[in-house]
Amino acid sequence: MKECSKSIPRRLHDSNFVRKYFVGRGIDIGGYPDPLALYLELFPLALSIRTFDRADGDAQYLEGVSDETYDFVHSSHCLEHLVDPREGISNWMRVLKPGGHLVFTVPDEDLYEQGEFPSTFNSDHKWTFTIFKSASWSDRSINLAELVCELGPDSSVERIDRLTETYRFDLPRYDQTLTPISESAIECVVRKRLPEEVEARGRLPGASSIEKRLVPYYNQYQDDLDSLKSANHSKPPFGNDSDI
Repeated sequence: MKECSKSIPRRLHDSNFVRKYFVGRGIDIGGYPDPLALYLELFPLALSIRTFDRADGDAQYLEGVSDETYDFVHSSHCLEHLVDPREGISNWMRVLKPGGHLVFTVPDEDLYEQGEFPSTFNSDHKWTFTIFKSASWSDRSINLAELVCELGPDSSVERIDRLTETYRFDLPRYDQTLTPISESAIECVVRKRLPEEVEARGRLPGASSIEKRLVPYYNQYQDDLDSLKSANHSKPPFGNDSDI
């Protein structure tokens, strides 16, 4: 039930979505009938969002979409419908520019399918997902932690969140996504590393210089730390147990 729309209030309260993830030109894979583009003006650094759905081709291959075309890639509850999610997510990263972010959500198998597969809530689901389990009740289970780590050295996993804020664990088995609030999902954000980061095997500090007028403020942080260390030179930390 409009899973992308449910995510908008939560994402607007996280500055990363506004200032880092949804920046530039994006593509929303499997976005209909609830596309991210409906909320374009809420993410002011996003210039445009193309919705890619069945009429445009297979989300597993993204045929016709050139490599490194988009600044960000978004998908809400599409990966579980693909025949081969590994090939699908590899192609989603393929069309992403270095420095950009892939943001996608999938149903959590325990929150959504709740122990039964094939799914009784959505018969088109071909896979179930968990962040990580050593063993699952589902014989079609995919560990997201393993899946994103297989993407290669240019992929940096920024976050994997199990969205339980509005999930009610005390309810009997019920599709809680039918309600207006429950997402019953996992959200994953992967950043595509720049070539120099891949070569360095990690993300490097920024190359921009600090404005001269701001330098004293940054230096003051270091001066404050030096002052604290100097003032407490003879007092080891957490050794003062006298009355407050």
